[in-house]
Amino acid sequence: MLVVGLFVLIIGGDFLVKGASSIALRAHISPLVVGLTIVAFGTSAPELLISVKAALDGSPDMTMGNVVGSNICNLALVLGVTAIIGVIKVNSDSIKIDWPVTMGSSLLLYFVVKEDAAMIKTYEGIIFIVLLVVYTVFIVRKSRKETKAQRALEQEMEDVAPSRHVGKDAFFIVVGCAGLYFGADWFVGGAKNLAMFLGVSERVIGITVLALGTSLPELVTSIVASVKKETDLALGNLMGSNIFNILSILGITSIIKDIHVSEAIIKHDMVAMIGVTLLVLPMMLYKRTMGRVSGIILVVVYIFYTYTVIT
Repeated sequence: MLVVGLFVLIIGGDFLVKGASSIALRAHISPLVVGLTIVAFGTSAPELLISVKAALDGSPDMTMGNVVGSNICNLALVLGVTAIIGVIKVNSDSIKIDWPVTMGSSLLLYFVVKEDAAMIKTYEGIIFIVLLVVYTVFIVRKSRKETKAQRALEQEMEDVAPSRHVGKDAFFIVVGCAGLYFGADWFVGGAKNLAMFLGVSERVIGITVLALGTSLPELVTSIVASVKKETDLALGNLMGSNIFNILSILGITSIIKDIHVSEAIIKHDMVAMIGVTLLVLPMMLYKRTMGRVSGIILVVVYIFYTYTVIT
């Protein structure tokens, strides 16, 4: 059920993106805005549904483990593997905007749960969502001024050009939402059963199995981009995913239900997430490229971190 749930989640997210993007493009919303909003939300929808489902089922460690573990996986394993396969060029926006916002979001999450009785409450979730909206508006406005970035995003959006049939788009949206709902239910249920079978905590399953599973699309996409030598946007996309994970997924989930955070996640996993984010900065600054050495270091860090979680 774990594998089936993950597969249905990924397919559901893809269908939702196709349907919603097609309708948005038909409404004459620019491909740039669609790419930075609907597509970004759609690709994070599996993580969101898993987090909400886990929180409602009384498994907050899975909710937090999924988000924190995915962020570590993105900047350690996915980025590391990408850098090993092909050199990643670091543009100025990644240094001046993406990294500071990623680190700021991580620190905000840490201090919120540290100072508020190890919880993320409804009003804090609302603050997260407001910050996400402000960040998204800023990125959209900035990207509109950069024709190169706009052309790149418009090229990415070619696969979701508007169809001729509204019914087809609606069908995609309905199937996508159903896939996300049932996929999340099966995936979380399978993860709980796996935790009981292995005799480990839900935190461990969240940090490892759920996080790695929901990061698989980013991993596959990054590997394909590396093989094609199209790594320019990889770093920004991964950090953007981390920002979205914290502000959107935890923001929406905590609005639905307060999230309790265990001491182990605060003292170990969140510190590791901040540490990995910090580690990436000097790699980005050195020659403005990330190559094989940086990639190996990041993958080793991920393996070591996973070992500390399991043991």
